Amino acid sequence: MRPTSWIVFIFLAFSGAVLLLGRCSPGTEIETPAFLNLADSVEYVGMQTCRSCHAQIYDSYIRTGMGRSWRSASAATSNATFGVHTVVYDSISNFYYAPFLVDSMLYVREFRLSGRDTAHNRLERVDYIVGSGHHTNSHITSRNGYIYQVPITFYTQEKRWDLAPGFQGGANSRFSRILNTECVTCHNHFPGHVSGSENKFFKMPEGIECERCHGPGALHVKAKLAGEIVDTSRMADLTIVNPRRLPRDRVTDLCQRCHLQGIAVLQPGKSFFDFKPGMVLSDVMNIFLPRYSDSDQRFIMASQADRLRLSECYQQSTSLTCITCHHPHISVAETGREKYNQPCKTCHSGKGKKMCSAPVAERKTKGDDCAECHMPPSGSIDIPHVRITDHFIRKVYQKQVPGEQERGRFLGLELLTKIKASPLEMAEGYLALFDKFVADPAMLDSADVWLKRDHSRETDRQLAATVHLLFARENYRALSGWADSRDTVRLDGWTAYRIGEGCLKMQRPQRAATFLKRAVSQAPYNLEFLEKYALSLGLLGQLEAGERLLRKVILEDPKRPLALTNLGYFRALQGDLVSARAYYQKALSLDPDFQQASENLRALRALKK
Repeated sequence: MRPTSWIVFIFLAFSGAVLLLGRCSPGTEIETPAFLNLADSVEYVGMQTCRSCHAQIYDSYIRTGMGRSWRSASAATSNATFGVHTVVYDSISNFYYAPFLVDSMLYVREFRLSGRDTAHNRLERVDYIVGSGHHTNSHITSRNGYIYQVPITFYTQEKRWDLAPGFQGGANSRFSRILNTECVTCHNHFPGHVSGSENKFFKMPEGIECERCHGPGALHVKAKLAGEIVDTSRMADLTIVNPRRLPRDRVTDLCQRCHLQGIAVLQPGKSFFDFKPGMVLSDVMNIFLPRYSDSDQRFIMASQADRLRLSECYQQSTSLTCITCHHPHISVAETGREKYNQPCKTCHSGKGKKMCSAPVAERKTKGDDCAECHMPPSGSIDIPHVRITDHFIRKVYQKQVPGEQERGRFLGLELLTKIKASPLEMAEGYLALFDKFVADPAMLDSADVWLKRDHSRETDRQLAATVHLLFARENYRALSGWADSRDTVRLDGWTAYRIGEGCLKMQRPQRAATFLKRAVSQAPYNLEFLEKYALSLGLLGQLEAGERLLRKVILEDPKRPLALTNLGYFRALQGDLVSARAYYQKALSLDPDFQQASENLRALRALKK
């Protein structure tokens, strides 16, 4: 069993060979100014502190997509429409979803019908809305700080509710899809993440704040309060990052930290909180994208940085960046078209320059709007019901028609954050691609090839990748064999968990418990780790110890069907059949299709005749 996928979009099926694609360097690198606020000792001050001196910028910025990217859910902050007949039906899982308001709070009811009767009814409150409203409002529920995506999204351009991206086609994970730090830190400022968890947070800011693009502000505030004023028309103020003074590659890294949604693999010892503007992105993480024979035509929504780099305009320029056209402090909806056309005219008007070759009459029908012809709105392959600007600038543009053709031939996985990847990095990329997007054995074959080419001495990292590969291939016998020759001293949580799970599958609970205990010690709030460790203890007859762990899981998140079912099983083994029945029924009230709970309940009924 692979870990639950938490990314909110999926890639389509593919075919073809596997190879490595190289990438061109996007321009000549120049030295980054020595911005002093990039030092680890400089603290963040929060957007309200910035507002005290930059009120006008603040008032404009909070209306942008970044400023509205995450907010507490209420009737006032939602772009959605509600009504008594607003229902989304998932015909594959046979669940209905009805969003509604109660005293300005948002809720989603999941139900199933049997004839005219309601056979299942589950209610979840919506705590957060993700998305500025330009394209979508997605919805998040929080259970004691553990956040999960709700199965339905409101698509604002078509003003309709439908299944959320990645939940269609039989992939409805209902209320169990976690949002971890990878997801949240692209839609939010820096939330307070509970160490040792995947998706538990003790603080949740609203929107992307100033310091995500300018770096921590404490040094800047201290300097201004001390009367240290810099004439920024003449020189850089080194107490705060100004992205316009960064080299082009560093500007690209800053933007593609979030506007290049691919397969992100952290460097050892790094987290998704570690990147700061002005840093080299590959020092913190590698980002890969799968390439297909039709990738020039079909693309995912958050791929603006990649699409721009494909453009001849970008490749032949040394200065074109995202902020050439976009002013981060001003909403796209409030920016006039001339602002976007002006950079085009810099190169494509005047004597001796390449002029627009389209007939004047045709240009007039488009309002003489460069982007209308060369960057027209298009759909994306991962988010339905949206129209977005394709940032791949082309003279002849073939408009994408989502869903009209099958995915092209798979060409390979490309690393976009640096020129060349090591064999170990490529193996990690293919393993992440398999886990998060494309569960095809060919991805694991590619990971295996790259691992065999790796001759580095990063033994802990090699071990983690090798164990990951065996786990993904469900080669539990080999994982169990590894357990006999390894101790747990240097294992990270996921590696220990995967070895422990292999031992469980091979019915070796004693050895499994050793490794699962290590996993829990590394990640004490990873509820999946706790559930499996509790199971291993139960299989060893340590029912009270296992029950304590399961009660901890339910205390953390009371809506875990597996924990409830196993707790019922432990109670049954101890003769408490009444409690066992209650736990099984609770699990089934959350997930009526949870087979283990159904079978245990039937066995209990048979036992009681």
